[in-house]
Amino acid sequence: MRGWRVRRGWRWRCLRGGRGSARCRRLRRAGRGCPAGRTVIFSGVTVAVSLSALLVFPFFFLSSFAYAGVLVVLTAVAGVVVVLPAALARWGHRMERPPSARTGLWHRVALRAMRKPVLSGAAVLGVLLLAASPVLGLCFGQPDERTLPEGTPSRTTSEAIHRTYAAEPTDVLQVVVDGPATPAELTVYAAELARVPGVFQVDPPEHAPNGGAVRIGVVPTQEAMYGDVPALVERVRAVAGPPGVLVGGYPAETTDFRTTLLDRLPVVIALILVATFVILFLMTGSLLLPAKATVLNLLSLSVMSGCLVYVFQDGHFADLLGFTPTGSIEPSIPVLMFCVVYGLSMDYEVLMPARIKEEYERTGDTERAVVAGIRRSAPLITAAAGILALSFAAYATGGVVFLKELGVGTALAILVDATLIRVVLLPVSMRLAGRANRWAPAPLRRLHRRAGLSEAVA
Repeated sequence: MRGWRVRRGWRWRCLRGGRGSARCRRLRRAGRGCPAGRTVIFSGVTVAVSLSALLVFPFFFLSSFAYAGVLVVLTAVAGVVVVLPAALARWGHRMERPPSARTGLWHRVALRAMRKPVLSGAAVLGVLLLAASPVLGLCFGQPDERTLPEGTPSRTTSEAIHRTYAAEPTDVLQVVVDGPATPAELTVYAAELARVPGVFQVDPPEHAPNGGAVRIGVVPTQEAMYGDVPALVERVRAVAGPPGVLVGGYPAETTDFRTTLLDRLPVVIALILVATFVILFLMTGSLLLPAKATVLNLLSLSVMSGCLVYVFQDGHFADLLGFTPTGSIEPSIPVLMFCVVYGLSMDYEVLMPARIKEEYERTGDTERAVVAGIRRSAPLITAAAGILALSFAAYATGGVVFLKELGVGTALAILVDATLIRVVLLPVSMRLAGRANRWAPAPLRRLHRRAGLSEAVA
């Protein structure tokens, strides 16, 4: 039997003894918990779960982010849990610093906020809700050449065609009649399509070489393509025609993409919320802490969405960022940002409450545990958030609007989450909740004890 005992510093020494000896039992009990390791694992799992929700969408563009993101997160967790301890055991003594009695900025901010929790929380909450208010005017739309930088050949060409011609053949709606239809019925159907508002012209029916399906080209006007494209597609599809009518082409493809994306979005949101709620419950044994984490994360996502609407939909700071506003937002980018930002926000939500919970189990004092947990974790979280925000902000220098949205919105959400939310709203809410932070019904408490996933230190 081999037991392990922690000596001062970074070295471990193996001790021999009988399996049933009191010393071995004490050592096994003392070695059950590794708070930092479990925190990292929980943190990585929450981010991976948020990213894997993108697999619900049947689009390779989004599923590729899920595969890559989950692989990167799991690799990072493996490195932290396996490689980093070995490196610290070998060279960790060179990183040791004497404890400092100085308190950091975020510790002082949190301490002042908890002295007047209601006033501080209401003030910060008001600021965040004001920043998120533009999301009420969110409008989804289709991308066009304005998403490209000015001067790009393809954009210049499209703009010239838009100014010069009433319609563009590349935007044609392909209507296919794959059922029995007489020439007279096809002629009447084509005439009905020509009467649809937003249609510039309808090409004559064209029979397939093998005598099967019939194709009818419906060319929309430029104004219709810059307006409500899904409404145009629905009007064309609503025209009564022969059996077996199918409507495709670029406008229909983008419309079906948007419809499928928005139809599956509630499922994705529900999966993320439920999965992360369960993970946090398994870590904390509380129902209030996961519920609070969900509300705070949704608040940071609301600020991000408000930023997208205010800047990229309404056009504020367009000259500074160098883009042309279109009056709408392409829906796939906010969905991607939702999964990424929610995972990162929940990552911070795991790190800080884990330290607070550890301090509470050591002292039994909620206020002291919150202050000590923030003092230990806030510098790490804000430093990591600064690095992430800077990395994402680099996307804002790109020419494509989608990259600018991803960079500016994600960077803002990360900074807001790591500062105002984690350093003010989180400690204030825990201070006001007091002992209720650890509340859970008796059956769930027994389930949590049996699950053996507690962050507690033996």
